[in-house]
Amino acid sequence: MPTTRFDSGYRWSVTLFLAVLLQCLPAIADDWPQWRGENRDGKSLETGLLQSWPENGPTLAWRSRGVGAGYSSLAIVEGKIYTLGDLVDVEGVEAGQYALAVSEADGSILWRTRVGSGHDDRRPGARSTPTYDNGHLYFVTTDGDVVCLRAENGQEVWRRSLTGDFKGYLMKAMGSYEWRSSESPLVDDGKVIVTPGHVEAMLVALDSKTGAEVWRTQGGRIGRMGADGAGYSSPVVANAAGVKQYVTLVGRGLISADAATGKMLWGYNQVASDIANIATPVVRGDHVFGTSGYGTGAGLVKIQKGATEEGQEGLLAEEVYFLEAQVMQNHHGGVILHGDTLYTGTGHNKGFPLAVDFLTGEVKWGPERNQGVDSAAIIYGDGRIYFRYRDGRMILVEATPEAYREHGTFTIPDVELQSWSLPVIANGRLVLREQDHLFSYDIEAPSSP
Repeated sequence: MPTTRFDSGYRWSVTLFLAVLLQCLPAIADDWPQWRGENRDGKSLETGLLQSWPENGPTLAWRSRGVGAGYSSLAIVEGKIYTLGDLVDVEGVEAGQYALAVSEADGSILWRTRVGSGHDDRRPGARSTPTYDNGHLYFVTTDGDVVCLRAENGQEVWRRSLTGDFKGYLMKAMGSYEWRSSESPLVDDGKVIVTPGHVEAMLVALDSKTGAEVWRTQGGRIGRMGADGAGYSSPVVANAAGVKQYVTLVGRGLISADAATGKMLWGYNQVASDIANIATPVVRGDHVFGTSGYGTGAGLVKIQKGATEEGQEGLLAEEVYFLEAQVMQNHHGGVILHGDTLYTGTGHNKGFPLAVDFLTGEVKWGPERNQGVDSAAIIYGDGRIYFRYRDGRMILVEATPEAYREHGTFTIPDVELQSWSLPVIANGRLVLREQDHLFSYDIEAPSSP
C-alpha cells in the first residue's frame, strides 16, 4: 500500500504537536525549605529557568536590608524567607542573634526573634540555615543552642544546648580558636538530627515536638587524621546497603549512625582535615562522597554489609577512590552531583570549577580559572550550576561533563565581607543573602508565544 507519504506526515505532525506541547507546559516552581534545598543535595527541582544571563545579569526584582550580619543561607516556604542574623546597631532592638521571617514578595521584615548573644569579634554573624518542617523552624545558634520556633510568628517552642546538655564541642581550628557552630539541623521522621561532637554523643536525635532526646551516637574516633569534635558540616539521609542512616562529616571524617537507634555504623577517616571539615556529604545509593580543604582531598566509599573488626555483622565503608588535594579538595561551598558527574569549586580558598566522574574519580574537565575570586558556594538549577564567589561574583556554568561552558556573570552589589552565603533558587527567583542585605533576581525564562 502507498502509505509512506501519509506515515511520514503523520509522524511529522505528532513530533510537531509534542514539541509545541512541551513549550506550552508551565515552568515548575518550588520552595527551598532547608540547607541545600528540598533533598539537601544543592539541587533545585525547578524548570523553565534562564539558560543564559544578559550582560549585566538577570533582572533584580527587589532588594532589602535588615537581616543582620551573617553567612546563614535561606529557607523559603509559602511566601516567607527565613534566616538568622546578628543585629547590633538597630534602634529599639536589643543586640544579639535573631531568627527572622521576610516577605518573599518584597523583602520586608515580617517578624524577628532574639535567639542568642551572637557576639563574635573575630567573625561576627550567624552560620546555620533554618530548616522548615510542619510549621516549625529548627536551627543552631552560633552559641551551640538547638532552637525550635513557630514559623508563623517566631515564638520559641523548645531549646537544647549542644554544649550544656551533651558536652559537645567543635574541632579545634587555627590553634586554640574554635569557629562557631555552623550546622543546619536535619529534620526527618519526627526527629531533629544534630552533632554535639562528644565521643559519647557524636550525633543526637531530638524529638521535633518537644526537644526530648530520642537517641545518641557513641563513638567517632575512627582514625588518626583530623581532630576530635564536631565539624562544620550538616547531616544527610542515606539508604546504603539496605539500612536507613544519617551521614555527616565530623572532625575525624565521614561517619554514619543508624536512623532508628543512633548506633555508629561506619566511619571513613581519610577525608579529615585537622583544622575544619565543612562540606556536606554527597550520597547516592550505596555510595557516599566526602571532601575537605586544607590540603586534604576527596574520597568515595561504597557501603556494604560484612564482618566488622569485632567479628560481628555490620556495615563497612570500602574506599572506591581517593583524590589527592592537588586533584580535588573543597574548602567550603559544597559539591553537586548531577547525572554521573560531580561539580565543585576546587582548591583551598579557591573555587576553580571542576567536573569529576562520581564513580571513578576521573577528571572530566578543569580545574578552570574564571573571573571569580577565592572560594565558591554552588547550587544547581535547570541544567546550570550557579557559582557564587567570595568577592560576590556570580557565574552561570553549564552542567555537562563535556567541557566548561559559561553562560553569564554578574556581581552582587555592596559586598563588604566574605560573600559566602549559599545561593537559593525558589519560585523562579535567585535569592542571595549578602550579610544584612537580600537580593531577589528574576531568573524565570520568558514563556513561548
